[in-house]
Amino acid sequence: MNKLLLVSVLLALLAISVESFRMPRQAKDEEQGTLTMISNTIKSYYNNMVNMASDCLESLKALQLKEKVNNLYTETTTILSTYNGIVQDQLYHFFYSQDA
Repeated sequence: MNKLLLVSVLLALLAISVESFRMPRQAKDEEQGTLTMISNTIKSYYNNMVNMASDCLESLKALQLKEKVNNLYTETTTILSTYNGIVQDQLYHFFYSQDA
């Protein structure tokens, strides 16, 4: 009987000492409130949109679209100015002809 009492006391002391060595709960395991969950979801969506937009801008810069658009604009204005000069010349000769 004394051995049973001694074993139970030792088991009780062992259980108390083991309980004191528990790891503290981490913040991820804790239950979050509704407002915190909503704000975290909105923040993650916002961060995803910002990352997607910056990736799109980087891919557009890689395509060098700015240079292509600039070259297209200069070529178009050169061609249109040439045809504009031809049309002005034709209109001048149409209205101010020397057939008097």
